Amino acid sequence: MRTMLLFSLCAFAFPFAAPAQPPARPVSPEISSDNHVSFRFPAPNALKVELSIEGQPVPSAMKKDEHGVWSATIGPLAPDIYGYSFIADGVALIDPANPLMKPNLLNTQSAVHVPGPATLPWEVNDRPRGEIHHHFYHSKIAADDHDFYVYTPPGYTPAGGDDYPVLYLLHGFSDDASGWTAVGRAHVILDNLIAAGTAKPMIVVMPLGYGDLDLVRRGWGSWRDKELAWRNFSNFRALLLSEVLPRVESSYRVKKDRGSRAIAGLSMGGSESLLTGLNHLEQFAWVGAFSSGGLDVREFGAEFPGLDEKANQKLRLLWIACGTDDTLIRLNRQFKSWLKDKGVAYTDIETPGAHTWMVWRRNLAALAPLLFRDKP
Repeated sequence: MRTMLLFSLCAFAFPFAAPAQPPARPVSPEISSDNHVSFRFPAPNALKVELSIEGQPVPSAMKKDEHGVWSATIGPLAPDIYGYSFIADGVALIDPANPLMKPNLLNTQSAVHVPGPATLPWEVNDRPRGEIHHHFYHSKIAADDHDFYVYTPPGYTPAGGDDYPVLYLLHGFSDDASGWTAVGRAHVILDNLIAAGTAKPMIVVMPLGYGDLDLVRRGWGSWRDKELAWRNFSNFRALLLSEVLPRVESSYRVKKDRGSRAIAGLSMGGSESLLTGLNHLEQFAWVGAFSSGGLDVREFGAEFPGLDEKANQKLRLLWIACGTDDTLIRLNRQFKSWLKDKGVAYTDIETPGAHTWMVWRRNLAALAPLLFRDKP
């Protein structure tokens, strides 16, 4: 009896407390009507957190509130898709509140889509949509498993109909084969351009761009190994021509003449496009390069043996683009100067921007309408 009374008194004096509610999950990113974007990151034990976002060379400082949530608001941002990460005490981290990702083999980031008008080529519109197909195979040349994606335009059917020209579209270093769809939105760009009648219907092949995966396994410093870099380029050229291209031409309704084949790419893929296309003009009549990296200024003659003004008779278009804020602009200008000395004609494109997808999406949107035309 005394025990029950004591328990009752204790319960009255110290009522059971409700379990503490965890703080609400912060909303991040949050886009305002004027295109300012707020980012929030819970890290109560961090001493310093910064926001690193594509297109801005210097990280933005973030402030911590009483709940340990760091925040920063930037902008207004122009409509586009931006990769970003939080730098917490020197470590790059993704945004745990945001499911939109920018995949990468070395530096995965979160992404924020600041929507814009329907006229932007990467915005999804109410228009006919093509399809993306994913293929896997074992590369004997690279001695590794590889994959590639294929975009087929609206109206394509495997059963029959017209054959299509094909663009081989290459990603950059540290990306994987999904780069041009997951980040570059190439399929959306092609859907919009084809629907508008500004680009011809085409098939786009997006392969894994490594001829030697040791290049990416070793990280960013691997480019200092010139032997490895050249082996990567040489092996990729071989596997594209002898492994990927035959698979595409046996599985899809594509035209098989050189005038119906184009090759283009960004950064590492830009150099791969030049090295493959300009050294195999019997295979490709259209060559495009965006922010090319990995070429050797001292070895242009060795990398493009025999390239001279005779190439102009076969090239329908050589399109070389780079952002003026890109650290690779100097290399690209040196290569264009070398081409000029050799008498090789090219289209010179320099636009504002750095080494970012914001430049390369626009490059693709500008190049695609020129391909497979009688008069580019």
